[in-house]
Amino acid sequence: MDGVLVHEGKALPGAADFVRTLREAGRPFLILTNNSIYTERDLRARLRAAGIDVPEGAIWTSALATAQFLADQVPGGSAYAIGEAGLTTALYEAGYTLTETDPDYVVLGETRTYSFEAITRAVRLIQGGARFIATNPDVTGPSAQGDLPATGAVAAMITAATGRSPYFVGKPNPMMFRSALNRIDAHSETTAMVGDRMDTDVVAGIEAGLQTFLVLTGSTQEHQVETFPFRPGAVVPSIQDLTPLI
Repeated sequence: MDGVLVHEGKALPGAADFVRTLREAGRPFLILTNNSIYTERDLRARLRAAGIDVPEGAIWTSALATAQFLADQVPGGSAYAIGEAGLTTALYEAGYTLTETDPDYVVLGETRTYSFEAITRAVRLIQGGARFIATNPDVTGPSAQGDLPATGAVAAMITAATGRSPYFVGKPNPMMFRSALNRIDAHSETTAMVGDRMDTDVVAGIEAGLQTFLVLTGSTQEHQVETFPFRPGAVVPSIQDLTPLI
C-alpha cells in the first residue's frame, strides 16, 4: 500500500488506474500493509480519499494475518492485545477472547500510545506462560515530525525483559503472503507481488514463490538494489509502468 499506491495520504501516479484496471479485468488482488492500526473499513476510506476505490475485502493487514494465524493455531483462544482497533477487531472477528487474565497469547501490534502499564502487563503475562506474537517487525514508523518507535522496537524491549522473542507474522515473513494467497484462493505460480522495499516485500515475495516487482516510489532506491543478495523479477519506476501487463 504505502510507497506503491499512496505516499503521505496521496495517490502515487498511476495507482488509481492500476487498481481500476485490475477490477475491470476481474483479476483477484489484495492490497497489503504491515500497519495493524487500522481496520479494512478505515483503510478503504483512506484510499478512497486519495482517489483509489477498493472494496474492504481487497485489503489485507498484518493484524488480519495475525488473527488468522492464531485462529488456525488455537481456535477460540484468548489474547492480551496491545494495539488499536485494527488488531482488536481482527482478533474478535476471528473468535478470540480479549483478556488480561491468563491469556493463551500476548499479541503486540502498532499503536501511537504505547503505555508503560500495558507493556509491564505483557511482560508479566509472558513470564507467566503466555506465548508472544507480534504483528510485524518494523522498528520505526513515519510521522510528520520524523520516525516513531514501532512494533519491532517495543517487541525488543519486551524480549529484553522476558528473554522471549515473538513470532512475527507480518512481512518479511512469507506467512503474510501465503495467508493472502489463501484469502483470494490464488496460487503462487500465477501470482505477482508489487512492493517498494527489498528487505520486506521482495524477500517475502521470493520466499513465498511469487513473481516480484520492485517499484521505486517508496523506500528502496535503484542504487540500493545491488546491495542485496537477492533480486526482484523486475524493477520499474512506478506502479503505472505495470498497468499494461494486466
